[in-house]
Amino acid sequence: MARKRVTVRKGDKVRVHYTCKLANGTIIDSSQVQKPLEFTLGKGEIIKGLEDLVMGMKVGQLKTATVAPEQTYGARHEEWMIDVVRDKLPEDFKPEVGLHYEIPRENGESSLATVTRVSQTTVTLDFNHPLAGKELIFEVSLLEILS
Repeated sequence: MARKRVTVRKGDKVRVHYTCKLANGTIIDSSQVQKPLEFTLGKGEIIKGLEDLVMGMKVGQLKTATVAPEQTYGARHEEWMIDVVRDKLPEDFKPEVGLHYEIPRENGESSLATVTRVSQTTVTLDFNHPLAGKELIFEVSLLEILS
């Protein structure tokens, strides 16, 4: 009978529990309230920083690490914040700071923007991912190597 491997390597399908927090302790996401996360290392199914953290772990091991923005949702780009004249927005659009707005693109896809400022004449839309530019703290427990 073959012995089951206990250390993760590229190409392995794994099952983990994780919690993702901001530096101030705010929990962004956690599998603890859902089912464990399953993914295959090296396939780009999850953000690179989390994948790198799991690489080389042993079954039952718990790791905690701070992951740089470049390994998660990227840097913030100020040029991705755009002021739109209110006349260019649909009449029934009632902008409020924090509201997410789906913008159709010419290729048929759409981009998600967050309203960050509202004035009498303009609305500022931020096309950055909400977690762009933020370091994230991951706590990961390797539950099982599936294959």
